[in-house]
Amino acid sequence: MRFFTLRLMRGGTCARLLCGVLLLAGAAYGASAKTPDGASWSRFRQNLSQTGIAGTTLPAKLELLWEIELGDQIVATAAIVGDDVYIPCLSGELACVDRLTGQKRWSYKTLDPVPDNSFAPGFKSAPTITADAVYIGDEEGKFHAIDRVTGKQRWVFETQGEIYSSAAVTGGRVIFGSYDNALYCLGEADGKLKWKFETGGYVHCSPAVAEGFTFIAGCDEHLRIINIETGKEAGDLPLQTYLIASPAVVGDRLYVGTYASEVVAVDWKKKDVVWRYKSPQSDMPFHSSAAVTDDRVVVGGRDRLLHCIDRATGEKVWTFATRGKVDSSPAIVGNRVFVGSNDGNLYELDLRTGESPWKFNAGKPITASPAIGEGVLVIGSESRDGKVYCFGAK
Repeated sequence: MRFFTLRLMRGGTCARLLCGVLLLAGAAYGASAKTPDGASWSRFRQNLSQTGIAGTTLPAKLELLWEIELGDQIVATAAIVGDDVYIPCLSGELACVDRLTGQKRWSYKTLDPVPDNSFAPGFKSAPTITADAVYIGDEEGKFHAIDRVTGKQRWVFETQGEIYSSAAVTGGRVIFGSYDNALYCLGEADGKLKWKFETGGYVHCSPAVAEGFTFIAGCDEHLRIINIETGKEAGDLPLQTYLIASPAVVGDRLYVGTYASEVVAVDWKKKDVVWRYKSPQSDMPFHSSAAVTDDRVVVGGRDRLLHCIDRATGEKVWTFATRGKVDSSPAIVGNRVFVGSNDGNLYELDLRTGESPWKFNAGKPITASPAIGEGVLVIGSESRDGKVYCFGAK
């Protein structure tokens, strides 16, 4: 029997609880690990369609539950499943922390120990969580499969370029892109290569999945549709501009921002552009990935604006001005939009009006996107000490 002291915050009052925890090789924790479901935020943009819509609720008034420091900047989105929060850091650490307290359960590092005058490859992509594993790529091109309970390495697959792309896991396959100009499909259990699709440029985006296909928007200026089973191209639509953002797919339509200061809606089955939305303020690219509801498309721009677009027509509904570029991808829960900005603020906006009833200032740029799952919102900042914040109801 091992004892520890836990401090819980309740309305500003600290309650000290003496707790006994039976440790049987991680058995107690392993038994409580939740399989991802609709209330989780288990991957970048929450679901395989990459719509950025949370399946949980948040309290009407957000309160800061905890903040922790991981030692270096956080530029990627966290994941939330059950009582676990998975946070990638530029230090090369992936931390699994308790959703209620922020205390570390385990820590996985790309390089340990780190040699003198060197550094560990950092994480710039969001983790993808399954029932028993965590999948994530690093900035030196290694793709890691990690045991979800123990934090130990399962297998590693090496590419020849940086990995910004977060993985789509479907049907026993793990799909992700690399800066070596390729999209990879690996076996989930063993990391063996099933197929590799060569493109003409970096694959920065995270692949969306729908109806047996995966979709990538690449730096080769093409939107590509790949058959997941065969790895063969099923469709190619040249868009004549760099594509950094990740696509969102709803029904027959795909939505993605471009480097040409546009957001485009594409009928991916007909391979036609349905509409193009142009930023009304300036010619600045979209790095942010769009959140898509039944009737709205919401996306951040490097023009310092958050844009809300009519999904049917491509017309502007509203814009909201921040004081910094908005590379953070918005997350939506109900009629509330949450997004970070390089001005250091996490904003809440009303989806219907674009008005902001609440914001939180982190003091440093926020490039990471909000993760909203299991009743909380988690986001990191680019502070040098790697600050991560968790909001919910105390």
